[in-house]
Amino acid sequence: MTAPDAAVTIYLDHLLVERGTAENTLASYRRDLRRYLEHLEAAGVRDLADVTERHVGDFLIGLRTGAGGRAPLATASATRAVVAVRGLHRFALAEGMVAVDVAREVHPPAPPRRLPKALDVATVGRLLESRGGEADDLAGVRDRALLELLYSTGARISEAVGLDVDDVDTTQRAVRLAGKGGKQRIVPIGRPALAALEAYRVRGRPGLASRGRGTPALFLNARGARLSRQSAWASLREAADRAGITGDISPHTLRHSFATHLLDGGADLRVVQELLGHASVTTTQIYTQVTVDTLREVFAMAHPRARSL
Repeated sequence: MTAPDAAVTIYLDHLLVERGTAENTLASYRRDLRRYLEHLEAAGVRDLADVTERHVGDFLIGLRTGAGGRAPLATASATRAVVAVRGLHRFALAEGMVAVDVAREVHPPAPPRRLPKALDVATVGRLLESRGGEADDLAGVRDRALLELLYSTGARISEAVGLDVDDVDTTQRAVRLAGKGGKQRIVPIGRPALAALEAYRVRGRPGLASRGRGTPALFLNARGARLSRQSAWASLREAADRAGITGDISPHTLRHSFATHLLDGGADLRVVQELLGHASVTTTQIYTQVTVDTLREVFAMAHPRARSL
């Protein structure tokens, strides 16, 4: 017979002495396992061998819903607690304290799917207008074209910097993008983005290209070579600073904004899926929650009986 509290003590000593676990991690595990011991005691369990998968599952539920007068834990904290419990039972099996690892099939809670961050239309406009104002600013003209293209097409940053000059069809107003797995798609591009690209090809790219050895790449860096993803991110960050946009912003922010604004404007979900290059529409569906939240906010503010419903 091995009492649960004795097993926890042995396990924590093992983590400290043999595994060299950091003290902060040990302190967290100690709190988590103390809570687990309280759960087992309340269930009348006196021997670790009497613990069942149901006991472990109920503990996880209690973490997420609140049990014993405690507040519910956030997903990350609940995950850490379950990891501690799973480690305890795995150790107990290895040490011969129990015959079965009852926690093996109890998995940590899945983290909530984070909704994409999207800028509103006015903020996107400020971002785009922040670059390309001076004709002799080669990087500025390039960055304006890059940002316009990202927002107009919903391209991934890797797709944008991977473009060659011939991938832009000004007559058809379309761009050929090479997505994940090399899968290509043709997407339309708006007139403002085409105008910015034309300004870049006339006023910006030739000067940048003269510094390099010749490349078909559309977007070039200061040495005349293909622009990297990291440099493109830095260009966006500089544009955001110039526009006074604070917070976390990345090239993917414009992709999120592209999709959200299309759906807000009434675009069909399947069309947005094709434009984004998603293999499955379920990936695109996350954007519908963004628009539903927007509609809910508008409804709450505008409908005379919204607050009473």
